[in-house]
Amino acid sequence: MVSDARRRRSTPSSRWAPCGHRGCVRPDRERLLTAPTVVTFARTAGSLGIALGAAQARSLTWLLVALAVYWVGDVADGALARLTDTETRHGAVLDIVADRLCALGFYGGFVWLDPSMALPMGIFVFEFALVDAYLSLAFLSWPLSSPNYFDLVDRPIWLANWSKTGKVVNSSLVAVVMVTTRSVPLCTAIALGLLTVKVWSLARLARLGLPTPTGCAARDAGSGVEPTRVTGTSDPA
Repeated sequence: MVSDARRRRSTPSSRWAPCGHRGCVRPDRERLLTAPTVVTFARTAGSLGIALGAAQARSLTWLLVALAVYWVGDVADGALARLTDTETRHGAVLDIVADRLCALGFYGGFVWLDPSMALPMGIFVFEFALVDAYLSLAFLSWPLSSPNYFDLVDRPIWLANWSKTGKVVNSSLVAVVMVTTRSVPLCTAIALGLLTVKVWSLARLARLGLPTPTGCAARDAGSGVEPTRVTGTSDPA
């Protein structure tokens, strides 16, 4: 029984057999610790630490350094993953979570320095940390290695969110306009525009439908957990 459980854990699912598409998952390559994920951990710790220090010192310069570490690190871990052919679902999920943490560090610090930007930043954080996070994690419902390849599922959603233009606009436009103009109406309008795109994407994703995994998690993992008997009645007192 033990050997069967180990075999189930180590054997890639047959429904995820290699297909030849770049971006489809490769179960034999999946692992958490890779060179790109090390970069992700490092740039997140660095960006967040600098942002917290900048807020304490009330230094816009250091806050911009934190933003630069976030952006440069985000580009670097993705480029390294593609260069070394180590794109994994583990790395994609880690990158998505890390981006939100870095962004919260920067935008929270900026509002600490300039409270007048609270409204546009509140809208943007809602859009990026909640709606966009859900959209970005939706790729897990398909055998994709990351949302960068969501065009294999739905090209319009991919164009709006994970094409090069979509990613640049979503991750940097508000920050650039906020730092250079300090215009609350303009930043609010941009944040609302981004939120509108995300809500549209969410509605389209809902119409598309998310595939639901089938089978038994305990059996596939070989955990040995027995099924819970459902009787429909409560036990006598």
